[in-house]
Amino acid sequence: MTLLARGNNRRTPGHTLHPIWKYGAGGGPRAADGGGREGVTVAGQFSWVPDGVDTQKANVARVYDYWLGGTHNFRADQDAARALIAVEPTMRDMARANRDFLGRAVRFLAASGIRQFLDIGSGIPTERNVHEVAQRAAPGVRVMYVDIDPVAVAHSKKILARRGDTAVIQADLLDPERILGHPETQRMIDFSQPVGLLLVAVLHVIPDSAEPLRSVATLREALAPGSFLVICHATNESRPDVAAAAQKMYSQRVSAQSAIRPRAGIQQFFAGFDLVDPGLVYIPEWRPDSPQDVPEDPGRFWALVGVGSKP
Repeated sequence: MTLLARGNNRRTPGHTLHPIWKYGAGGGPRAADGGGREGVTVAGQFSWVPDGVDTQKANVARVYDYWLGGTHNFRADQDAARALIAVEPTMRDMARANRDFLGRAVRFLAASGIRQFLDIGSGIPTERNVHEVAQRAAPGVRVMYVDIDPVAVAHSKKILARRGDTAVIQADLLDPERILGHPETQRMIDFSQPVGLLLVAVLHVIPDSAEPLRSVATLREALAPGSFLVICHATNESRPDVAAAAQKMYSQRVSAQSAIRPRAGIQQFFAGFDLVDPGLVYIPEWRPDSPQDVPEDPGRFWALVGVGSKP
């Protein structure tokens, strides 16, 4: 994930926020800027932070969390998020549009018969998680979350505790063999049956030198016919100057690389899949809930999204 987000803390009617999102994992109200100090140890470290996490360095998942009003971010994440908003004021809108696309795609896959999802780069959990959307559409769905960030994984485990139909592991998209062979993945996913593979806002933090195409190909080969691939990927085609400026700022502030690609580069990830209508389009153009949801200039949300089916 980089210039888009995987979370949304807006409340929806009839939905009660998990206490962790109301108060932060330390148990007390967070500060207005997202940096609440409850649950802090005498050394000044947050007591809920997993060992080894550097809170002085901005992290992809936590920057997203800040953009969307979450509580699990630190001063470095907040500073990086604000710096990127200064470059692209619509960043929060883009993040929400991405979250809305994820929901539409998951509902489409559930309606197409998918009953198990593998979400890689799942981020910090919040409302309208994949398992919530999918299980509302089709009870009995199983979801396997994977993220490289220990904070995202730690809080996923808290929220998903005692759920037999959902699990999370810490792993890297660049190590697909470990993801596929992990005992939790094997417990949750039956690869002889169709799977919904979600790579939403994650591929654009992986440079070509790391061979992300190889990772996606390995995952593709593990999927049964009838499976789907969902991708959201930042692009430099619609607003190249803004994308370049945001990418430069991101590389200076966040502990991850970025790789904003043109349409042709993003299309390569769908090798071996047939794109479903409407193809590879800007975020709000993919099967909107209403025509009014598509702005006059959809390219202002400078990310392309698509869903492919494996024949």
